[in-house]
Amino acid sequence: MWKRVKTFLTDVRVELKKVSWPSRQDTIASTGVVVVVVLIISFYLGFIDVLLSRLVASIFG
Repeated sequence: MWKRVKTFLTDVRVELKKVSWPSRQDTIASTGVVVVVVLIISFYLGFIDVLLSRLVASIFG
């Protein structure tokens, strides 16, 4: 059991050395894009929610 765990962790270390990690600047830029897209989608969905809520309230209210 322990030999399998050690082999697994060794393999993980070898594979992690092959990874091409993004630079700090790339990570910050990508995070900014994600935050902006999430804000746009959340405002859009919030607007649609309010619109549909008022429509349903006017029909059944």
